[in-house]
Amino acid sequence: MPLYDVIIIGGGGAGLTAAIYTSRAMLSTLLLEKLTPGGQIALTDVVENYPGFPEGITGPEISQRMEEQAKRYGTTVQYQEVKSVAKKNGIFEIQGTEESFQARSLILAAGASFRMLGVPGEKELTGKGVSYCATCDGAFFKEKEIVVVGGGDSALQEGLFLTRFASKLTVIHRRDKLRASPILQERAKNHPKISFIWDTVVQKVYGLKKVEGLALQNVKSQQLKDFPVDGFFVFIGHDPNTSFLKGFIGLDEKGYVKAGQSLETSVPGVFAAGEIRAGAIKQLVSACGEGCEAALAAQDYLEHL
Repeated sequence: MPLYDVIIIGGGGAGLTAAIYTSRAMLSTLLLEKLTPGGQIALTDVVENYPGFPEGITGPEISQRMEEQAKRYGTTVQYQEVKSVAKKNGIFEIQGTEESFQARSLILAAGASFRMLGVPGEKELTGKGVSYCATCDGAFFKEKEIVVVGGGDSALQEGLFLTRFASKLTVIHRRDKLRASPILQERAKNHPKISFIWDTVVQKVYGLKKVEGLALQNVKSQQLKDFPVDGFFVFIGHDPNTSFLKGFIGLDEKGYVKAGQSLETSVPGVFAAGEIRAGAIKQLVSACGEGCEAALAAQDYLEHL
């Protein structure tokens, strides 16, 4: 099998940017992505906060452009999931769902997956009123009524941010008290735009071409009711896509990859970029910056082998 200079696992903003840089440096590069190019950004209807696109650009379009740019400079892209990674005699061996690959260095950019509620209509209306990123999509809901699901810090932080745009924001929580820090609870409870629905879960998201409302159920009384709404934000956590790395590399208590200042990991020759990295900022522009940094670090590593 061919021996690549660099294999990049993950085709989101971090992975595709890394591929552009390694390929332009004349390093043979293979990018492995299990779904579609762009990662989570491909699910976003319109991206308005990426520099250079004052009119905005759709998530699928910017993802496609990044992939085309990486391929233009020589990146090989294959769509299959990585099952395991090992290092033998200084060479990395990557086992995919269909075949195996070898490389002299490795960039981990598989990202993290937002936790979904798993209710009917949620997946179908993602990007059409269902969102998992307030910074990405909040501006689309100016003077709209929106719902936030969750009871932790992220739910209240994102909810408070969304009040900049929404006319009304309702926090729905399955319990009768929040898990968020006291200061965030105080801010949210005292905010004039925020109200709460306790002991309630979402059973269904409905709408034709966009979100029109939610079917709610009280967990104590089992009472059902419809709740008309324009936007639905879910903040119940993220899970890093690192199951294939357990036992191979240093992970933190939440499963994210530990990486140093130059994005190096506990295994020499392996670098981490984007949301897979512990402490990463969950924004496309920062993921792209880390992809660049990881690519330059990998290049430096290979030059000193």
